[in-house]
Amino acid sequence: MPELPEVETTRKGVSPYCLKQRVKQLIVRQPSLRWPIPDDLSPQICNKQINKVERRGKYLLFHFDHGTLIMHLGMSGSLRVLLANTSGEPVNKHDHVDIIMESGDILRYHDPRRFGAILWTDQPVEEHKLIAHLGPEPLSDLFNADYLAQRCAKRKTAIKSLIMDSKVVVGVGNIYANEALFLSGIHPQQAAGSLKPGQLAQLTDNIKKVLQRSIEQGGTTLKDFVGGDGKPGYFAQQLNVYGRAGSDCLHCKTELKEIRQNNRSSVFCPQCQPL
Repeated sequence: MPELPEVETTRKGVSPYCLKQRVKQLIVRQPSLRWPIPDDLSPQICNKQINKVERRGKYLLFHFDHGTLIMHLGMSGSLRVLLANTSGEPVNKHDHVDIIMESGDILRYHDPRRFGAILWTDQPVEEHKLIAHLGPEPLSDLFNADYLAQRCAKRKTAIKSLIMDSKVVVGVGNIYANEALFLSGIHPQQAAGSLKPGQLAQLTDNIKKVLQRSIEQGGTTLKDFVGGDGKPGYFAQQLNVYGRAGSDCLHCKTELKEIRQNNRSSVFCPQCQPL
């Protein structure tokens, strides 16, 4: 599933090709995504200029003068650029939407599982029902040790579940939660309210470091994620624990264990991350 680094990689990849460009044409081959693509989307964006491309959590936001196109990549989606001079590029089975710019460049939305979304709002996007409840961005100053301590106070919730809650902080997906907890020496089942201030400070720092490193590597490709340039992300080569259950810990050589939390895989080192 594309997480914050993958979505940020996509934003960086597509922005140079659509920023300050007018949309020439919208082609919708399959409107049935997680929610139906609005029937009136074409007149909303065609012949209109994209002023800014932002990311909020795992949502891509394409800002126009009169509203915002909201895009989510779902579990298997990608958005990539096809250059105007690309010839003979075939339309694949799951290439559901093309946004064609006046330059001739194309933003092509691909989504085999169709759990993504392409929506429109003419209201302030921060008030949209999909956006309004989101917690702070993890790479912003709003996400810090004091804030995390407030959200953890007296909570019996497992720390991994808490940091993956988008109402607490956005974009800390399963891969990055596993990695940050390992680097912090914190067991994924540890009760959030039992963590000491020093542990929370370390965890906050490591969440930021892991996400930033992944963005620098173009995200994590475990199966089929590609960025805006169609290339995979390489952070998978730096994973310490995720996907390595049964292998030796890279730090102490103890066998890594795997448990299930909220139907997600949690991999940890019993020696480095004691409960």
